[in-house]
Amino acid sequence: MPSSAPPPPAASQLVPPASPATVTTPGAPVTTPGAPGSAFAPVSAPADRRRWFALAIVMTAAFMDLVDVTIVNIAIPSITRETGASVSAIQWITAGYALAFAAGLITGGRLGDIYGRKRLFLIGIGGFTLASALCGVAPDPGILVAARILQGVTAALMVPQVLSIVHATFPAHERGKVFGLFGAVVGLGAVSGPLLGALLTEWDLFGLGWRPIFLINLPVGIAGLILGAKFISESKAPKAVRLDLRGVALITLAMLMLIYPLTRGHELGWPLWGHLSMVGSLFVFVALVVHQRRKALTDGSPLIELSLFRVKSFAAGIAVQLTFGVGLGIFFLVWTLYMQMGLGWSVLRAGVTGIPFSVAVSVAAGISVQKLVPRFGRKVLQAGALLMIAGLLIYLWESEQYGIGISSWQMAVPLVVMGAGMGLIVAPLTDVVLSEVPKEHAGSASGLINTVQQMGTALGLGLVSVVFFGALGDRPAPEAVGPAFVDAFQQSLWWVAGVLSVIFLVMFALPARPRAHAESGPH
Repeated sequence: MPSSAPPPPAASQLVPPASPATVTTPGAPVTTPGAPGSAFAPVSAPADRRRWFALAIVMTAAFMDLVDVTIVNIAIPSITRETGASVSAIQWITAGYALAFAAGLITGGRLGDIYGRKRLFLIGIGGFTLASALCGVAPDPGILVAARILQGVTAALMVPQVLSIVHATFPAHERGKVFGLFGAVVGLGAVSGPLLGALLTEWDLFGLGWRPIFLINLPVGIAGLILGAKFISESKAPKAVRLDLRGVALITLAMLMLIYPLTRGHELGWPLWGHLSMVGSLFVFVALVVHQRRKALTDGSPLIELSLFRVKSFAAGIAVQLTFGVGLGIFFLVWTLYMQMGLGWSVLRAGVTGIPFSVAVSVAAGISVQKLVPRFGRKVLQAGALLMIAGLLIYLWESEQYGIGISSWQMAVPLVVMGAGMGLIVAPLTDVVLSEVPKEHAGSASGLINTVQQMGTALGLGLVSVVFFGALGDRPAPEAVGPAFVDAFQQSLWWVAGVLSVIFLVMFALPARPRAHAESGPH
């Protein structure tokens, strides 16, 4: 599953609002029922089928976002060949999306609380569709990168509203069924994204090459926009906090100061300004923390709820999410480049090779949540980290043994082991991290987890310049391309194994057995 980011393992990782919902159903009065302190207000859903149409629409939008994350990397070599994209452009095609998505997630959730979740969802899906069209017709790498960043921004408006709309539309007793459907959508997105990207690129529809991987979003997005306007009910938070624009600016600036020099550094020879920018980003992060503390004292509406970090399990979980995102951001991009540009495989062969990984993730995720974590607690997540390390070591051994002659079926064993390990981690991680968080902060905490994961992915994609392209060195001679890519791939795997070792150790700070949440809905 070559992708720029791990798929969200469950609907609980979508950003919920932190305030009771005010629901406006067509033809019904406005109501705000619910117990004090609830993250969401229970609502009386209409007894007709409108809410199920609304569910299908928001699930389709969530699926479109998941597929877009997993579909792009498989086409990166084709994009490089056809557009002449540089090393930094390759990274920004993936990292730009992740960075914009990360910077906008919390903001998107807050805007939905303030201005209406239906309204923000429609703006988001409309913008995402437009950005997809711009990606599909981009004449050069620069415009493609800009369009991908726009995609990330609009996805950050769309995705946080999905879970909010579900909570505002469905009563508590129906949500278990709804989230089961979300789990199926997530699994389908994980498996189908890379294969769909491979098929669309390989088929070269209408001579468009890689462009249909973006253009396929147009009919889906337009249908979602039209049907969403008709079937989705509006909801707001009656006491929504004000948007912290200075906080948004600081967090975006800090990430740009850190990620941009990483992605351009190798290509530009690591100039002094790049090092100064990365060091300066630390000071901007400190300024963000100071501002958030002041904001919490003055009007109680900080972008980030810093008090959450006093909960040891939450702070450890954030560290796990960040480093996990870094490791996977490195692996998936490097893996795609290794198969297609190093081994010379077709895009379809590379896509099919990733199927065992995706299937293993989906199967292990289901087992971990339903059977293993309730019985063994955090040991399941630590076992997942060890399994992923074992899979990487098997992959390293096979790569060393077979070199450029390695086959897809030989890769299947390490990929299944790695996929099983990833499934044991990603599905239960959010609920484990949130298990000791006060219920009134569950919405803010969930949004922060999503944001940090996406930041980690963007950082990992930026580090590809160091761990992969740095090892690859100058452009090798044609006859040396394969061995050079194999060597760079092997060095990258050692980095990822090191990151996972850190994750295994940090997991000791997670609760041994997660407590049941106070609220019935997932967080």
